[in-house]
Amino acid sequence: MLSHAPPPPSARQLLLRLLVAAETGELDAAEAIRACALFGISTNNARVALNRLMSAGVIENTGRGAWRLGAAGRALRRDVNAWREAEGRVRPWDGGWIAVLTHGIRRSDRTAMRAHERALAMLGLRPLDDGLYVRPDNLAGGVAFARERLQALGLDRATPVFAASDFDAGRDVRARALWDGAGLEHGYRQGCAILQESMARCAGLPLDVAARDSFLLGDQGIRQIVFDPMLPAPLVSVDDRRAFIDAVRRYDEMGRRIWRDYLGARAAA
Repeated sequence: MLSHAPPPPSARQLLLRLLVAAETGELDAAEAIRACALFGISTNNARVALNRLMSAGVIENTGRGAWRLGAAGRALRRDVNAWREAEGRVRPWDGGWIAVLTHGIRRSDRTAMRAHERALAMLGLRPLDDGLYVRPDNLAGGVAFARERLQALGLDRATPVFAASDFDAGRDVRARALWDGAGLEHGYRQGCAILQESMARCAGLPLDVAARDSFLLGDQGIRQIVFDPMLPAPLVSVDDRRAFIDAVRRYDEMGRRIWRDYLGARAAA
């Protein structure tokens, strides 16, 4: 849920977000340092973050004192930018479920467990019974898409992912109550109000303050969409979710303009 006081980004988070959003596809050293300084990140920490991202293959040096996304970073950009098309990845719900059976996952392997749990959470799956995770089968592409996406996110390929239906009445009621639909709807409506208020306020702020504020709130809004379970009606108001996604899209466009002006003005100075 959006907050008026989101935490500042790390150097890695900030630089990656700027590279993902960069219209030229590149971020030069001066821009990276200026952007980090806006959040109190030192020049040394900015350079350390760039070197670590390069060592991990997420970014690469262009040879002209600038960086661009590497192969891993380009895959990340596709994932991050997918939030814009979130509503296009769902379909009407017929009452069926996507299910994942996790009994085969070794709980002693903490690294693997964290990857599995993150994959399940990112696709909106919740535990219904011991070892059984479910979500409504309303994703475009159905179980095949869910299986492919979960594996890409880190789920072991041997983990069963399948369609489920005809739950007994009690289990069906429990399954439908796994998500806080009212809480999600409140978050959508509150988020719209916060974004609209910030858009009006940013117009009168100094450019550096507007750049900082728009990054923090815009990044928070995008993360909320990325981790949204994308539930169908009647579990949640789809209209409220669409309104929130539209608000984040407009806010992101404003933030991009502000950052383009901010970096351009500092470069010209």
